Amino acid sequence: MTDRRPSPEALLRAAAREKRGRLKIFLGAAPGVGKTFEMLREGAERMAAGVDVAIAVVETHGRQDTERLVAPLPVIARRRIEHRGHVLEEMDLDAVLARAPRLALVDELAHTNAEGCRHAKRWQDVEELLDAGIDVHTTLNVQHVESLNDVVASFTRVRVRETVPDHVLEGAEIEVVDLPPDELIDRLKEGKVYVPAEATRALGHFFSKENLSALREMALRRAAQSVDRSLVDFLDAHAVSGTYAGGERVLVAVSELAGGDALVRAGKRLADALRAPWQAIHIETPRTAGFGPDERRRVADALQLAASLGATIASVPAETVIDGLTTHIAGMRATQLVLGRSRRSWWFELRHGSVVERLLRQSEGLAVHVIPSEQAAPAPRAERSARKVDWRGMAAGGIAIAATTALATIVEPVIGTGAIDLIYLLPVILISLLFGRWPGIVTGGLAGLAYNFFFLPPIYTFTIADPQSVLTVIVLLGIAVFVASLADRLRVRASIGARSAVENAAVAAFGQALARSSDWQTTSDTVCTELARTLDVSVLLLAAPSGALTVISACPPDTPPELSPVDRAAAEWAWSRGEVTGYDTGTLNAADWQFHPLRTTLGTLAVVALARGDGGAPVPATRATLLSTLLGQAALAHERLRLEDQLREVKVIEERDRLRSALLSSIGHDLRTPLTAVGTALDAIGANHPAEPALPIARAELARLRRFLANLIEMVRIDSGTLAAAIEPVDLTDAVAGAVHDLRDLLPDAKLDFRVPPDLPLVPADPRLLHHILLNLLTNAATHGAGRVTIAGERLPQGVRLSIADQGPGLPSGGAEALFEAFARGTGSDSRGGSGLGLAIARSFAEVMRMTIGARDGDAGGAVFTLDFALE
Repeated sequence: MTDRRPSPEALLRAAAREKRGRLKIFLGAAPGVGKTFEMLREGAERMAAGVDVAIAVVETHGRQDTERLVAPLPVIARRRIEHRGHVLEEMDLDAVLARAPRLALVDELAHTNAEGCRHAKRWQDVEELLDAGIDVHTTLNVQHVESLNDVVASFTRVRVRETVPDHVLEGAEIEVVDLPPDELIDRLKEGKVYVPAEATRALGHFFSKENLSALREMALRRAAQSVDRSLVDFLDAHAVSGTYAGGERVLVAVSELAGGDALVRAGKRLADALRAPWQAIHIETPRTAGFGPDERRRVADALQLAASLGATIASVPAETVIDGLTTHIAGMRATQLVLGRSRRSWWFELRHGSVVERLLRQSEGLAVHVIPSEQAAPAPRAERSARKVDWRGMAAGGIAIAATTALATIVEPVIGTGAIDLIYLLPVILISLLFGRWPGIVTGGLAGLAYNFFFLPPIYTFTIADPQSVLTVIVLLGIAVFVASLADRLRVRASIGARSAVENAAVAAFGQALARSSDWQTTSDTVCTELARTLDVSVLLLAAPSGALTVISACPPDTPPELSPVDRAAAEWAWSRGEVTGYDTGTLNAADWQFHPLRTTLGTLAVVALARGDGGAPVPATRATLLSTLLGQAALAHERLRLEDQLREVKVIEERDRLRSALLSSIGHDLRTPLTAVGTALDAIGANHPAEPALPIARAELARLRRFLANLIEMVRIDSGTLAAAIEPVDLTDAVAGAVHDLRDLLPDAKLDFRVPPDLPLVPADPRLLHHILLNLLTNAATHGAGRVTIAGERLPQGVRLSIADQGPGLPSGGAEALFEAFARGTGSDSRGGSGLGLAIARSFAEVMRMTIGARDGDAGGAVFTLDFALE
């Protein structure tokens, strides 16, 4: 087992946790699984064991079992706050801090505090309790975790607005309170979660079995991630070796051979399948110094591809590939390794060994995925023939041997002939350090020849009379070769280490500079300035803020911003295709600039152009990995800015929707009383003057206003997310007849063609919501159509379809989708009184009931609206 030292970062995190209270989160998939019950039960056990426990805030929701657990525990009085004419009770943070229990029980971590509290969110109150050294037990549903909020909304169709940042969960102990979906549904039906009316609506939407199963899986996975992170921290802090696969971690090893892109994509697919973090690394060994431009470019391209796919990339210096891989695997505790295998020659494997075979023998608890390389590795003979002879080093070695011989001649009378051979090792070491292995070996050979020629009798000949002197020359040559090889390896390692230190410092400085940038222009200027300084090139940054690709920033500032037609074509190609183009690439290489796209998960956000003043390659192959890392950081900085912009836009939209909902709610409620008074007045007029000709018109307009009022109220319910369906079997004939009866003034029998067969099967629907849908569709047909309105029902292989067709002008040019948007108004709306809400509400109601609503142009003109009911 390799000796390991405790991780300084893990020790610092452990020390920071020791200064705070301990947080335990009872995590559930949905309300009603028993989180509060479990928290109170454990609190009672801790109090029985002598721990000072107090309830800071607990919501019992009227559940008798929960109230019985609360009774024996001390409760800290809540703070009463006046809010918009109502008295709200919130956790009294100051009272809890003054009471300072050893353990505080705080329910509903994601709760939003009322105005007037010190913090806006309850999780911020919990953070203050933890900083004061108070242990906290709390409850949380998985849909309130910030990083999972949008995922949950995608299949439940309910956007939870109260969320908890993920960093709050880091370092917390998480206990999953699990309940199978069938048991939770039974609890709902028994009224143990919500009151019966709310439970019925919940079962029809959020608490469906498929939703609960998905939420349950997410809760278990989130808890597993937390356990894995805590386990790795503990192992690092205590210097424990081994993978300890509490969670999967994928490592992709990239080499200089062709096929690196396929290797990276295979690693990405594996990481996605395992939902695991992944890294891509290249091991720099002394062999790396001999790589040609093509080999270095392949490594850089593979790492850049991995970074664009979301991997953490690194270039790790090591003596051998095996040493580098095993050290990195142990450091990140990888459980899955993806690497390639080329068709090497037997001589190469004899000298260097097989990386795959040695890893398979040495790895424990590591799954090794071997991807065959696309082509064979170059033969060693070809490598040797391609290597240039360093004549400068050879000449320096000859001069050094001549100088050493002169020195030895001077000191021979003093030290004797027996010590001269040691002096000849000095030029061998010097030349090896300065010029590498082969000049050092040649210098060693010259040292042996010079020692024999000038100092071994008979001198000035290469003949050796004494057999012992033959052994001395052989030993000298062997030691010279060994010293030359060793010195060369030390030189290469020092060179790799120095370059890595310089590059790491450049990357760190680049990251710090980007972190200080808070807007698009500053970030663009920082990217150009730092790239130009680090790589000694001219830099342009291009983006398309208004649709057309333009130069946003340049360094040096006097760089001409105008691009030639070829350069502009290369920039457009990089922007649209996400590929490196321009000078010294395979695409539009006649350009003067080399263009690199900043690729992110949001797409290509900018293009960086590089050029060198002397006309050479903008980035030498030796710095391709550094460029890839810098471009990855620049892409992440631009992605952060784009996400911040989107977040601000979302907040503006949310505030607009909140104001709109408040306005609609106010209008809806304020109109009820005057409409009721108008209706009463019309009834009185009708009783006294039944023949009044204006009375039918007034009643029709009053009915229209009431429908408009109902639409406003329902739109508020949709926006607030409180809409739920109580699904039951419904006779479609009766449902349509009821809607037609309510619209008898708007749709007289002369305008109606009723074709709904009485033998259609019952359809699953909420009668009240279906009634609203039919009212809105029929009103739309009567208002915007002309002639007769046809209502037809038919049986389909998978269900039942109800269609409502009119003889009006048909759908507008925007298509069917535009009609279903809120406040969208069709042709003739201004003159016929359309509100633009009816179809939007119909669609929302249909989605809640899992129906499909659509619209198309009729075969003989007009518009046809359809409702599809699934019978499963």
